[in-house]
Amino acid sequence: MTTTFSDDGSKAIERITDVLETGSRTDASKIDHVYEIERTCDFITNHAFKRVALQFPDELLIDASAVVSKLEKKTSAKIFILGDTSYGSCCVDEVAAEHVQADSIIHYGRACLSPTRRLPVMYVFGQKSIDLYQCAAAFRALYPDKFTYVIILCDVIYSYVLEELQQLLQPEYENLVVSAVCAYRNGTTDPCKTDGLHNESVVDVQGSSSQSRLQVINKFGRQFTIHDGGSVNDYNMFYVGQENPTLTNFMMTWNQCSFCSFDPVKGVGRQESVNINKALMKRYYMIERAKDAQVVGILVGTLGVADYLSTIDHLKKIVKQSGKKSYTFVMGKLNVAKLANFLEVDVYVLVACPENSLLDSSEFYRPVITPYEMEVACNQARQWTGEYITDFRDLLPGGCCHVQFPDENFKGQETNVSLITGNLQAIHLLKSEGQINTSSTSLIPRNEALAVTQSHSAASFLAIRSWKGLEQNLGETPVSKAVEGRKGIAIAYEEEGTR
Repeated sequence: MTTTFSDDGSKAIERITDVLETGSRTDASKIDHVYEIERTCDFITNHAFKRVALQFPDELLIDASAVVSKLEKKTSAKIFILGDTSYGSCCVDEVAAEHVQADSIIHYGRACLSPTRRLPVMYVFGQKSIDLYQCAAAFRALYPDKFTYVIILCDVIYSYVLEELQQLLQPEYENLVVSAVCAYRNGTTDPCKTDGLHNESVVDVQGSSSQSRLQVINKFGRQFTIHDGGSVNDYNMFYVGQENPTLTNFMMTWNQCSFCSFDPVKGVGRQESVNINKALMKRYYMIERAKDAQVVGILVGTLGVADYLSTIDHLKKIVKQSGKKSYTFVMGKLNVAKLANFLEVDVYVLVACPENSLLDSSEFYRPVITPYEMEVACNQARQWTGEYITDFRDLLPGGCCHVQFPDENFKGQETNVSLITGNLQAIHLLKSEGQINTSSTSLIPRNEALAVTQSHSAASFLAIRSWKGLEQNLGETPVSKAVEGRKGIAIAYEEEGTR
C-alpha cells in the first residue's frame, strides 16, 4: 500500500522557472542563468578548447542558437550544435562530436552520467523548481526514526538543491548521507572520477571521530560515502525526482534496499510500492528465453559509453563459447519494425547505458535483454541470486562483478530443463577455437574431417523462409530501355487528364 504525505502549508522557496518545458523558448533575460553561460565559458577558456560541440535534447534545440551566440561572443572557440542523437539523448554523443573534430562537449538536459573515454565533457543539467520545505517535511514523515541510515539520491535536474536539503536535515539525522552528482568527465575536475572499472575505495578521514575510515562509492555518476565495513544494503534510499528510468535503475541495482521518493511536481512523498521481486522475475523469464536461443542478435545501443566495444567483444565470446551464433546490429534508435526484419534471431541483447538497457520489449517479436542477463544464460559459473547489474562495465575482466567463463573441465550442471518449452537444454562449452562440444544424438558419429560444410542457424532459417527479400536474378531479367517518367506532383501529374 502506498502512503502519501504532503505539506500544503509550507512556504515555497523562490527558484528560477522550470527550464525544461517541452517546446517552450527560454526568455532571453534568463539564458545566462538557465544554461550556465559563465560556468561554460570558464570551462572552455580554462582548458583552451578551440572546437566545442553543444549537445541538446530535442526539447531544448529551440534555445540552441541563443546559447551559441553568447558563447561565441565570450570565448574564441568555434561552436557546433549536435542534435538528433543516434541513441538516447541522455548519453554523450562522442561520435557525432568527432565528425566536426571537436575537442570537448557540453551536454544539456537530463543525463545518465555514463563514463566517456574520448573527449572531456561538461554537463548542464538545468534546474527545475522544488519546494525544499515540502521535501524536508515528506522526509521527516517517511523516516520518523532520527537514527535511520538514509542515502539521498536525486534526478540530475534537482542536484542543485542537495546541499541546502542536507543543511535542513543533517542536524536531525546523524546517519544521513547525501550523494554528489558529477558535473564533469575526463580531464576536468571530476568529483566522481574513478580508477579503471573499480566503483569503491576506502579513504582516511582526519579528525577525532571514531569512524576514521569511509568507503567512497561511485555509481551511475553519483558519489557518496558509507562507513568502512558496511554495505549499501544497510541503508534506506530517498530519491528526489519523478518516477523515471533513473529511479528504476537505482531500484533494480540496489533491490535489497527500501526506497522512498519525493515528487517535486506533485509535492508529495511516498514509500515506493513497486514490486521489485515481480520485476526481477520478469527479467529472469528473459534469461530463460536466452538459454533456449540459438541465434543471438547483439544490438549496439551506444557509441559513447566507455568500453562498449569491449563489451560487444565479450558478448560475442561468451555466446560462441556457449554454442550459440551471434550477429551484430547497428541500427540507431530501436523500434518494432526494425527488429521484425530478422525473424531468424531468437533473442537480442542490448549494449546501452544503464538507464536505456532495461527496455520494455513486450511489443517486440523477440525479447530484448541486457548483457547481464545474457551472461547468466551463457555462463554456468554465474548464478542467479537476485542481484542485478545494469552497468555492463562491471561484467568485464577487471570489473567489480566479473565472473570467469568456465573451462571444458567445469563440473557444473551440464543439462537443464527449459522453463519455457519443457525440453532439456544442453550446455555447450567451447573446447578450442572452431570446435564446440555438442551432445550428439546421431547413431553414427559425424566425421568432421570429411564434412564439406557446417550448418549455420541463420542460413538454415533463411533457406526455408517463404519470403527472402528482393532477388537480383542476374542474367534472367530482360534488358529494357529507359523511359521518361511522370512529371508533377502525386495529386496531379502533368500527363493525367482533368476529371
